[in-house]
Amino acid sequence: MVGEMVNIDKKYLLLAGLIIVLLLVPMMVTRPYYLHVIIMCLLWAYLASSWNIVGGFAGQLSLGHGIYTATGAYITMMLFNTYGLSPWLGLFIGGGAAVLISVIIGYPTFGLRGAYYALATVAISEGIVVLINSTQELGPFRVGGAEGLIVKMVGDSAAALQFSSKMPYYYIILFMLFLVIAVSYWIKNSKLGYYLIALKEDEDAAAAMGINVRKSKLMAAMLSAFLTALGGVFYAVLIRYLEPNAIAGGSMSTQMVFLSIVGGSGTVLGPVIGGIILSLVSEIIRFYLGGQLMGLHLFIYGMIVLLVIIYQPKGIIAMFERLLQRFSRAAYKKGGASGVKDSGA
Repeated sequence: MVGEMVNIDKKYLLLAGLIIVLLLVPMMVTRPYYLHVIIMCLLWAYLASSWNIVGGFAGQLSLGHGIYTATGAYITMMLFNTYGLSPWLGLFIGGGAAVLISVIIGYPTFGLRGAYYALATVAISEGIVVLINSTQELGPFRVGGAEGLIVKMVGDSAAALQFSSKMPYYYIILFMLFLVIAVSYWIKNSKLGYYLIALKEDEDAAAAMGINVRKSKLMAAMLSAFLTALGGVFYAVLIRYLEPNAIAGGSMSTQMVFLSIVGGSGTVLGPVIGGIILSLVSEIIRFYLGGQLMGLHLFIYGMIVLLVIIYQPKGIIAMFERLLQRFSRAAYKKGGASGVKDSGA
């Protein structure tokens, strides 16, 4: 009993300590470049977790989630550039549009399984990229076409989500990451989460048990699309420039997939761990080797991803769980020994 209490107390202490460290990061990391790298790592962790809702929990291999980052980013920024609508309000419109698109895409394609669904999402995503590249104007809105869309600058403004310092962006994306973790935890432990796990294992058996398979998939897709769109809005206000292939292309979509799978798809913290670690490794490799040989950093990064998938098929989080179990057992033994001494006294 004493050992279990010690174990629980130490877990909460570790969690509290981690949160305190995360809150203090901008005060310890003062160079803008390093803080920007950390912000991008958290953004990728957020996007991977958003994809994980439909890709990990529901088991639907979406390779076109760049559609939703682009939808959120473009709609919010076009409203801001044209009408001066604050991104704080525009993000709900962009997120709502992403939800609508997810239903339009998901309703017919969720009848497909395996590679067919994945190929359908790729085809739709590439079609959206071509559409954005070929559209200069859309009514009163400037889209920018292949040239991209530049976000209108208004100086330091909390309403416009524009800051001269990187610190506010750090705290915004940190809050967003906490939000998506909370949503993921809720889904995993809710009735919807049980439905998604069931249909992921066997759709036919889930349908035979009375689960509305299409409805469950659509609910997961809608939540995932909305959160992914918010990530796209944050990307837009951080980078202040939207290039169609970067925000909506295959690299955006596949990066979310890789980070989630390598970290541990279908878990709450796996995509977070994968997003932070792999993004940091990628940036370090690019910084030191990117200028030596064209594409060398991408090759090394790809090899790292491949090795993790082969030797850690359950994701990096499996290693962390094993380490945590060893730590817990050691703490339990230590707590048990202390309890025996106290009772003996």
